[in-house]
Amino acid sequence: MIETPAEGRQAAFARLILVFGAAALGLVLGGTILVVVFHGLVPYENVVEGLLSSEARIVLYAGLALGVAAIILGFSRYRVMPTKASREQAIAGGVLGIQAVFLGAIILLFREAGDPDRFVFHFFNVEVLRDYGIPVFAQAAGNTVILAFVGELGGIVLGLLLALLTLSKRAVVRAPARVYINFFRGTPLIWQLGIFYFGFSLGLGIRPQISVGPIDFGPAYTTAMIVFVLNTAAYAAEVFRAGIQSVERGQMEAARSLGMTYPQAMRHAIVPQAIRRVIPPLLNEFVILIKDTSLVVILGLAANEYELSTLARQGYADTFNATFFTAAAAGYLVVTLPLIRAVNAVEKRMRSGLVTVGA
Repeated sequence: MIETPAEGRQAAFARLILVFGAAALGLVLGGTILVVVFHGLVPYENVVEGLLSSEARIVLYAGLALGVAAIILGFSRYRVMPTKASREQAIAGGVLGIQAVFLGAIILLFREAGDPDRFVFHFFNVEVLRDYGIPVFAQAAGNTVILAFVGELGGIVLGLLLALLTLSKRAVVRAPARVYINFFRGTPLIWQLGIFYFGFSLGLGIRPQISVGPIDFGPAYTTAMIVFVLNTAAYAAEVFRAGIQSVERGQMEAARSLGMTYPQAMRHAIVPQAIRRVIPPLLNEFVILIKDTSLVVILGLAANEYELSTLARQGYADTFNATFFTAAAAGYLVVTLPLIRAVNAVEKRMRSGLVTVGA
């Protein structure tokens, strides 16, 4: 279909609306950040000066103006656009304009009616992090990942075994597995950490220790690993059970007709297909577990065992400054965001049918 000159102008206008919306959001967020960085992050007074500067005000008002223009033009003109693509561009520009106006209004309100100096001092004071340094935060992030990885890996192995037990036709085999799963799914993880460490490790004198490479982990950290394995296994068992039961009954019948025993059919035909289906939810559980590692803050970890949340609490106790919690949040995002993207990529590939059973 040949585009007429009028349609070409309308399509160009739709793209212009999209540019307005994107530029508005870029000015409000990116422009404000650039102004602050230009003024400097240390000392914290420079951050406050950047937020309150005339340059930041100009950037914000320019973003608001472009945002309002994108809203008006986008939602008033999208109906007359000649193609679906141009209509979507006009709507997208208007939506970006709404986001820019909303965020810009919040920042302006914070500048004019809030207390930027107090807020920045307590939450974005980079100076207080100097005594700890990047290596300390990197070690804490590594300890966080170790806790989650060990918990997830051990939980998957134990969870698969529990799932197979829950699918047994014999009640005496199913019952213990169901009790285990219901217990760990029905009680809070923070309670499990407390009862296992303070009840077993301190009360019964059971003080497990483990070494990972050159690092020796004490009873508190090791107990946390064990609890994460046991807790994750309960959730992984339900994921595996659902995955196994989602495999068509005919697969089992076909395997048995070939002379396989029930265990052989499960091993060679059913479980491989189930694993393919449960990969995305298991990856989601891993992301959740990374955040749940913050609950070990209730335990008395040694300095070399600090994970991100414990490090943040210790830093706050030393300085009475909440910037450590901001840094911990950034650390969690650095760890979890790539995993979230990996989960989305795996789910997309599975929906497209590109993942084989062997994966």
